[in-house]
Amino acid sequence: MTPSEEQVLVIPTAVLHEAGLFQGLTRDVEHYTPRLLDPRHFSFLPRSRAEDDPTFKQLIPYVVLKYRDQLFHYTRGKGTSEKRLRALRSVGIGGHINPSDHAADSHPYRQGLEREIAEEIVLDTKYHETCIGFINDDATPVGQVHLGIVHLFELDAPNVQRREVDLMHAGFAAIAELAAAKETFETWSQFVLDELLSVIWDVRD
Repeated sequence: MTPSEEQVLVIPTAVLHEAGLFQGLTRDVEHYTPRLLDPRHFSFLPRSRAEDDPTFKQLIPYVVLKYRDQLFHYTRGKGTSEKRLRALRSVGIGGHINPSDHAADSHPYRQGLEREIAEEIVLDTKYHETCIGFINDDATPVGQVHLGIVHLFELDAPNVQRREVDLMHAGFAAIAELAAAKETFETWSQFVLDELLSVIWDVRD
């Protein structure tokens, strides 16, 4: 490990197993939040180790921006730090939590979530936030070492601009339109699109 290597927030994978292992997206937020986001389980590892060690899960906030029946989406550019996701489309904003997010009297996960949003986009509207679920995908190498927490931001207006240059082809599109092309999206986004589309059809029914 070099002195400048990024350190990332992790929890032992055993904590997820003890809470109840699942595949895909679970909406059981009340059950998993106090177990998986308990700071007692937090530690920081060099990213080079964490990316190849499935005995730990890197906690990743995954913020979905929704305006009416549309979602903000983009394509991950060549500068994306996770090489395995480059050129894939996404509906999630977020990234790794670092030690700098662990300020006094603050929850490092929340601090990291807010920092990632500020770094990646300009969000110029009021919104209502809801944590809608957790994502675990042990079917892929990248999924085996990450755990996503999905935050839905329901926007008052579609006033979002990319700040990060590697958010390519960014904009809003209808959920149904994005879901129809979900094979072009990273796996986590596919889970989110399926979930939100099912909610739309439930409401219509």
